[in-house]
Amino acid sequence: MRTAPTILHLDMDAFFASVEQASKPSLRGKAVVVGGLGPRGVVATASYEARVFGVHSAMPMGQARRLAPNAAYLVPRFELYRAISRQVMRLLRALSPLVEPLSLDEAFVDLEAGGTAWDADSARLAGAKLRADIRAVTGLTGSVGLAASKMLAKIASEEAKPDGLVLIEPGTERAMLGPKSVRILPGVGPATGDHLRRAGITTVEEIAEAGEDELVRLLGKAHGHALYAMALARDDRPVVSERETKSVSVEDTYDVDIHDRVRVGVEVGRLADRCVRRLRGSGLSGRTIVLKVRRYDFSTLTRSETLRGPTDDPAVVREAAARLLDSVDTTGGVRLLGVGVSGLADYTQEDLFAQAAGERAEELPEAPREEPAQEHRQAPAERHWPSGHDVRHTELGHGWVQGSGLGRVTVRFETPYSVPGRVRTFAVDDPRLTPAEPLPLVASPPPGPGEDGGTPDAAGEGAADPAASGVAAPGPAAPPAEEVPGRGAAGAAP
Repeated sequence: MRTAPTILHLDMDAFFASVEQASKPSLRGKAVVVGGLGPRGVVATASYEARVFGVHSAMPMGQARRLAPNAAYLVPRFELYRAISRQVMRLLRALSPLVEPLSLDEAFVDLEAGGTAWDADSARLAGAKLRADIRAVTGLTGSVGLAASKMLAKIASEEAKPDGLVLIEPGTERAMLGPKSVRILPGVGPATGDHLRRAGITTVEEIAEAGEDELVRLLGKAHGHALYAMALARDDRPVVSERETKSVSVEDTYDVDIHDRVRVGVEVGRLADRCVRRLRGSGLSGRTIVLKVRRYDFSTLTRSETLRGPTDDPAVVREAAARLLDSVDTTGGVRLLGVGVSGLADYTQEDLFAQAAGERAEELPEAPREEPAQEHRQAPAERHWPSGHDVRHTELGHGWVQGSGLGRVTVRFETPYSVPGRVRTFAVDDPRLTPAEPLPLVASPPPGPGEDGGTPDAAGEGAADPAASGVAAPGPAAPPAEEVPGRGAAGAAP
């Protein structure tokens, strides 16, 4: 354990939902839910306004709609989220070479390694500046935790939410953790929490009092040892800048169960091709092919086959996945299929299977689409209007899709920098309406004398310096939240 709170954990506040609110003035301050909108969709992110009604991530979308029927329900725009994530990660890497991303909106930073912080005061200044820079560059808010270990920094950022900063002084960790619920510790989910509760353990202090031997008896050797160490605030894991990819996989959930065995095979072939495209995009290959099948009764089966060497050959992966499918009974119907590749390497074995010779292709074409159309299939992409996605009208300008159906599409015309806009409805095949790229969340300043006015991408990128990729949108920018004793910085959710 280090002696200064120089490990920083950043967690962007309700990231996907906050991006949507920032880009859509009419949704600011309102309940927004982002996720799959089909009958079996799940919530990816809910805004803080939606969380008041009990909506949370990983919740079935049908349940979310019952809890918050008047919320705005939007289809994710992952390319935009990735672009904004890249902006945030650039700001983190300006603080230190040791940045460990956990997801698009979350990362650890070793401030000491970057010479940015060496004690509590310098760490607090670095955290406050980071939050201000994120707001200036992206228009969004993030919560920051600072501590002497990764576990405590993550706990601190959770305490700081939303839009705050919490620093845990070294030496105060045990006192801070003691009275808190066991659920605050990483890896203690509902099942482990219930198991501990039945043993009379509900707080972190009671975990420490129970002793390591008792925890091993209750939870097993590995989990018991780890939980006891966490209760004593012991965590010496370093921040690592590269996280090894363990596997590459893709999966689809179907709105209507698939009963046709031929159709199941076609879907597995398509998933295999998508998986290989992702594999090649990462410059990887793998030797273990994994098939995942969730059946009509929610039972999930996993089958795997390990090849003689690593491959990124689509024909090889398709054939292996098809062989694995032969061992699975899909008679009652299939609701989810997935194909993955593990045992990754950065090279391939070209002659892995002789039967694949001559079938290797530089490009991965889509599988044939001659099978009959299914009820759940979407309309052709050029006339499909996902809720929340950007469009442009030749006369009315930029807007976003509020909803579509019965041959009509409803659009609200507004931009991140405008007042809430008006709503109009069109036929889905109206030639004046076309899909559009997202606008930057933060308006770029006009170029000064002698400057090159580059065009930012979907998230306002395009400037060499991260801070130059945008300034506050028109109107006064909200100042960073102020710190309050015992709480860290607190502020309104975006």
